[in-house]
Amino acid sequence: MHHFTLDMLLKKYKHSPADNMSLDDFINKASVVVGNNTYILSDYMKSKSIDRSVIQILLDSIKNRKDYLQRFYNMSLRITDDNNQIHGMIEPMKNNEMDNNKGVVFKNIIRNLHFYDILQKTSSGLENIPTYLNIIDNLYKKNTIDYKILTPSSIHYMQKGRLGSVFSSYYFRASILNPYLIYSLNINLLKGTKIFTPTLGWSSYMVGFLESPDVKQYVGTDVIPDVCKKTEQLSSRYSKQIDIYCKPSEDLYKDDLFMKKYRGHFDVVFFSPPYYKLELYKSSNQSTTRYKSYEKWLKNYWEVTVKLCNELLEKGGRMCYILSGYGNGKKSGNYDLINDMNNITEKYFNLVSVQPMYNKNVHATKHRETGEQIMLYLKK
Repeated sequence: MHHFTLDMLLKKYKHSPADNMSLDDFINKASVVVGNNTYILSDYMKSKSIDRSVIQILLDSIKNRKDYLQRFYNMSLRITDDNNQIHGMIEPMKNNEMDNNKGVVFKNIIRNLHFYDILQKTSSGLENIPTYLNIIDNLYKKNTIDYKILTPSSIHYMQKGRLGSVFSSYYFRASILNPYLIYSLNINLLKGTKIFTPTLGWSSYMVGFLESPDVKQYVGTDVIPDVCKKTEQLSSRYSKQIDIYCKPSEDLYKDDLFMKKYRGHFDVVFFSPPYYKLELYKSSNQSTTRYKSYEKWLKNYWEVTVKLCNELLEKGGRMCYILSGYGNGKKSGNYDLINDMNNITEKYFNLVSVQPMYNKNVHATKHRETGEQIMLYLKK
């Protein structure tokens, strides 16, 4: 497989219009974006009483961007012998201690493989939260500054040499379920051998389950063609039964060949379903694109997917999903996802247990919900 290398990242940002600019040039030519409005930096500085010394720090950081990019790559994208496999490298987490940010380096292979999808193409369903990579592109390539970079709290971090903390705190990156967490869940809770996942979770579900020695088979589906393709490519590292589909889960329920092949076949179904419109993925078959209202989404996506999982599980089979309630603010109102989705699930399954999934929330915008729960159900 082709990985996203440090050289590729540095080449992407090799040149910046700020490289040969003086402070005065930058102040007079750079721009600041506030929502749909754009201002010349010099005018914006006057309106917000921003000192020249702050802009000098920002300009220096742009000119010395290689340092930040190397740190970011080594922390978030670098693949090494220590994080390229899980089994035998680290003990699985115990029940009720499941933490999505423990062993965080095991996310690197996922983030590397789906670099653009996670950091740029997937957008937030909440207003005024640009993607991480769009912000970096605008700053390094266009001298365009998002206004949040010049807020007092951001300036505080910038003055401490921590502009990277501003990027990670304020700007959107698609959420990743750590393959190490999935591996731990299967070892200590699910104990599955034949696994189906109604989404691929950026390939992390496959990696987490296939790192488990007892898993013999993995079948998964997704609606993002590039995710399906890359998951298939990644599957070549495992000598187990693997089948990847690129089709909405609710459509598989109506696929006679698929249902005939897999009805009553799996002992575990696992996934973290879409949190309605919290994250907007690039796919014409995305569930929130197909079903325009929350009520239609619950009926035509969620309930049909639950029915699919019920049909695919063997007697005594277990379904586990990770879910959170969230409010979608002014854009679309508030949704009680946990109760609404669980009420539908409990038509077909009996609840066995609930435990928290711990998840460090570094985003000052709080576009992610930290109160995520791991729900375990038994087929009725």
